[in-house]
Amino acid sequence: MRELILGGARSGKSHLAEQRAASSQQDVLYIATAQAYDDEMKARITRHQSDRSTHWTTVEEPHYLASVLQQHAKEERVILVDCLTLWMSNLLCMDDEPFFKQQKEHFLQCFKALPGHVILVSNEVGQGVIPDNALARRFVDETGWLHQALAAQSDRVTFVTAGIAQQLKP
Repeated sequence: MRELILGGARSGKSHLAEQRAASSQQDVLYIATAQAYDDEMKARITRHQSDRSTHWTTVEEPHYLASVLQQHAKEERVILVDCLTLWMSNLLCMDDEPFFKQQKEHFLQCFKALPGHVILVSNEVGQGVIPDNALARRFVDETGWLHQALAAQSDRVTFVTAGIAQQLKP
């Protein structure tokens, strides 16, 4: 099963993903992509850590997402990745175009072949104003294209607004 859960900031998407993972009654691996560059981000990470089940294993991976997925995916496991927009931001901020393209393509290729249940969480960033700087516009574009590719490969796509899940696919 491949799932993509989209929503805005503080929409409830992570909570929904955690509920779905917990209800599976399977081993859960949580892949966290965030990096704590400031106090506000440290607080967000701490809050997310406290929300997770103590029975889950967590792997922190800000760049090599596909490799970690391939290493840990198995039929009797749920992998929850939170979140793809932070992963994209991490890659784009490295300012290494070949590395960015390689990691994105590797991720898209491996996603469709992974065993088990994979739940991806990502922010929908394309519904607001167009940013006024090139890097932010690139981020919105790249994230939108990534979401389209993943939605096409996913069995279920859900959009979360104000804690209300709207199933987009199937």
